[in-house]
Amino acid sequence: MRRAAQSRRSASAPPLEARWTALHAQAREIGHFAALAKEPFDGQIASFPKRIVETGGAALDLAQRGIEDIDAVLRPGLAALRAIHARGQEPTAPALALWREFHAARHALLSLCPEQ
Repeated sequence: MRRAAQSRRSASAPPLEARWTALHAQAREIGHFAALAKEPFDGQIASFPKRIVETGGAALDLAQRGIEDIDAVLRPGLAALRAIHARGQEPTAPALALWREFHAARHALLSLCPEQ
């Protein structure tokens, strides 16, 4: 039954590359609120979707769940940052905390298929 649920979820979910890119679009906005320089989306980061699909197996399953988990944290966090900013308050400190969480989670995903 679990495999059937995963199949339905993956059939309705956007491709891994699109979800990965969307996460980084959210991270760019968080970085802006945190007053960080724009991070380049290239090299090991940009090639991750292709490499993890090539790796396959349990690593791919973990990556897909990890991307879902990161998204589940970033969406409400980003909504909160937007609300803080809209009220005229300073979002830098909470944005930096959220950025650090994103960065640590992304590092864990990237370690699933180290670059050769």
